[in-house]
Amino acid sequence: MAEGFLQSFDSKIEAYSAGTEPADEVHPLAVRVMEEESIDLSRHKPKLVDQFLEQEFDYVITVCDHANETCPMFIGTVKQRLHMGFEDPSAASGTEAEVLAQFRRIRDEIRDSFYEFYQVTMNGELL
Repeated sequence: MAEGFLQSFDSKIEAYSAGTEPADEVHPLAVRVMEEESIDLSRHKPKLVDQFLEQEFDYVITVCDHANETCPMFIGTVKQRLHMGFEDPSAASGTEAEVLAQFRRIRDEIRDSFYEFYQVTMNGELL
């Protein structure tokens, strides 16, 4: 979701999403709730972080909820590392409506946090 939002804020942004244990496909409810924001994730494919370790990045942002305990450190060349922790919506339980509500809540948290990050970095405050 973060990759989709960043690219929606500015088409010049190159954003990549990857994980240490990527799923076979983007969660269908993530696709659904992002469609509500007019962002199409249906053609996105989960990627393994290993494929990006040789690249240079201005920012690497971890988004897993418990990054200090569960997310490994990205070892590629990075100007700045940040953490914005969010719950994993795929771990939500309950009725379909309750799970969908969790996906929407977390989507909105991601959108708001990354939009604030985008505004601050584009104003040169973090660069």
